[in-house]
Amino acid sequence: MDSCLIIVLDNHDVLAGVCGANDENLRALEDALDCRIAVRGNELSLNSENEGVRARFKSVLDTLIASVSRGDSLSTDFVRAVVDGSGEEGGYGAGSREDPFKEAAILIPRGYGRVLPRSLNQARYIIGMRSTDIVFCAGPAGTGKTYLAVAEALREVLSKKRRKLVLTRPVVEAGESLGFLPGDLAQKINPYLRPLYDAMEALVPFETIRRMEESGLIEIAPLAYMRGRSLNDCVVILDEAQNTTKEQMKMFLTRIGEGSKAIVTGDATQVDLPKRSESGLLHALRVLSGVPGLHFSYLNTADVVRNPLIKHIIEAYEREKD
Repeated sequence: MDSCLIIVLDNHDVLAGVCGANDENLRALEDALDCRIAVRGNELSLNSENEGVRARFKSVLDTLIASVSRGDSLSTDFVRAVVDGSGEEGGYGAGSREDPFKEAAILIPRGYGRVLPRSLNQARYIIGMRSTDIVFCAGPAGTGKTYLAVAEALREVLSKKRRKLVLTRPVVEAGESLGFLPGDLAQKINPYLRPLYDAMEALVPFETIRRMEESGLIEIAPLAYMRGRSLNDCVVILDEAQNTTKEQMKMFLTRIGEGSKAIVTGDATQVDLPKRSESGLLHALRVLSGVPGLHFSYLNTADVVRNPLIKHIIEAYEREKD
């Protein structure tokens, strides 16, 4: 049996996109498959006696070629995640019936661009947001849980699938009492929602955000002020949910009305509540895990995309804790 597999790419731009700068994508593919890949002209070749490695190489390359052909820019994280997916039962490739990366691409309307998942867990998170009305996402800093939630929410509101976007989070630092702070409600809560605004401003122009606020398409709603409301036909993002109490989490979830979607994000390792108070996020993850119709995504250090150093910092703290 021939142990050499050769893939011919006639389009030089696609070949360059698949290889990456200084062939970094190929190096990532070599490390992940424990193989050696040669580039000769417009050919990529793999020599391996292992039929499984050759099959995965072909499957992964098909997916990478399809992604570059769609105009996507590849990253080494993306390459590794595609390799991980190709090895799973029901794995995927360009020829498979379901490609999580393709399915999970977030196209923000009005020409604002495309957001792609950079790991398999991120892809599953996005797909969960699309298919479920209440989504929980827990993970450490830098894993994209808030950024992807905001991107998906903007997509739904700007495409008029939902009436508006509601942003909320617990204000632990102010003890949920905002009356003593200067300014109107928006000015009082704005500093606490800055991470959500940072995510929005990375996705759409500031003027678009301002117009959406003025027209009521974006609403700021401090968690403590949501009691008694019914939120219909909107996307509601509860950020920093690890700092809710059990009572606040229950109150929030029961605000979700007809045609609405709730996205709850938080980092279970960053709870700022008093020691005797159980995190509403941790409690919900435990008691709601068996409830049908909910989606739970768990991101980890392998999904960190903010800065490669963040992954090592988180791992160092986790080792010290253990």
